[in-house]
Amino acid sequence: MENNFNYLRHSRLTANLTDEQVMALASIAYCRRLADQEILIEEGKIDNSLHVITEGAMAVTHELGKGEYATIHVLSTGDLAGELGFISGQPHTATLRSLGRTQVCSIEREAFESLLPEHPWLVYRVMQNIVRVSQDILRRMNAQHIELTKYISRSHALY
Repeated sequence: MENNFNYLRHSRLTANLTDEQVMALASIAYCRRLADQEILIEEGKIDNSLHVITEGAMAVTHELGKGEYATIHVLSTGDLAGELGFISGQPHTATLRSLGRTQVCSIEREAFESLLPEHPWLVYRVMQNIVRVSQDILRRMNAQHIELTKYISRSHALY
């Protein structure tokens, strides 16, 4: 649990949390290393876990069929993965694959909800942080989309 605490303490998920609150979160977290190209989340599947990328990177990919996929975005250290499915319980719209050796800490929704009676402010702050990190990821994706659109427009490339 001490390693889980250290990984989570330095993540954006635990911004504005006390050490006691991070310890409560660490008690329900499961941290592990993924091998290169290991799938963390599969497109179309339901996974009620929130994943914190504590080291490394994850490719957000969309399946094209016949074992091929396109990379939509790359998540890096500090980013969250699976946050929308964690909150909504809906199937994921993309597959996440590790790029190199990647460390993630995962939290199951049911275990997280069990913290609510004793730690309501912890749950509230974590939910705020999920929204903040998600907005940051969305801003980066939008900026990349705009740059790509400008490039295509300027080069008169056909797609």
